[in-house]
Amino acid sequence: MTYPERGVPGEAATTAPAATTAGPVVPAGRRHGAGGDSRYDERREDEGPADDPRAGGTILLVIAKEPVPGRVKTRLVPPYTPTEAAELAAAALEDTLEVVARVPARRRVLVLSGSTGPWLPTGAGFEVVPQATGGLDERIAAAFALCDGPALLLGMDTPQLTAELLAPVTGPRAWDDCDAWFGPAVDGGFWALGLAVPDPELARGVPMSTPHTGAAQRRRLVDAGLRVRDLPRLRDMDTAPDAAEIARQASGGFAARHAELATPARETRRSGPESPAQRPEHPRSGRGRDV
Repeated sequence: MTYPERGVPGEAATTAPAATTAGPVVPAGRRHGAGGDSRYDERREDEGPADDPRAGGTILLVIAKEPVPGRVKTRLVPPYTPTEAAELAAAALEDTLEVVARVPARRRVLVLSGSTGPWLPTGAGFEVVPQATGGLDERIAAAFALCDGPALLLGMDTPQLTAELLAPVTGPRAWDDCDAWFGPAVDGGFWALGLAVPDPELARGVPMSTPHTGAAQRRRLVDAGLRVRDLPRLRDMDTAPDAAEIARQASGGFAARHAELATPARETRRSGPESPAQRPEHPRSGRGRDV
């Protein structure tokens, strides 16, 4: 959540219709295997519709960027090509959305820069809204402004995310004696931010391009007098070593796509020279968050 890559924020996004009936969620455009995904059968029939408050009182926000080659995961290039980096980004986003689709939530909102694609699960009731303009702190603040109750904001760079990791924030007692949830990232940023009362000012103005962003954001919460609970520390996918480490921890489409790109033929192709036209520019010191 800390280090946004260069891109065009605030592009128009399409809006997906909200689900009106309960039932298994079937992902659109699965890349690995045919047919449905048994992981979507884990939602119990007695949990009710996805938008039923009884299914969980937390609004889940995913802030993301459309995975377009040259605009996402630029720090993966090289050794990956821009297209391969975008494929990894798409797989990471799809895995993240699939987890969000399976856990109890009051609403599920994709805050998107760009347009939707086959990585967006169908039938999960995702609302798709365009990102606001401005820096990442402003865009996070604007996302929380969409909420009228407890909300948890996630990025798209942690495909190792599981329903179990989110359980403390999505369970029925998530907000008992708790005002905020904070998920620190290995790189000094954060992968999750939850607010019982989604006040945009708690994110606005937090510096988002330093290795101390996570500490600054958590201190903002504590200084506001909030009772903060911490989630496990996770690694963001910013570099090729990050991607390899996350693939060892993950079990979804991201791990499968990473394995496909690690075949000898692809390794040979990736190790070859890349033309300047294929190599997107990115700040040397930036640590990209695709939001």
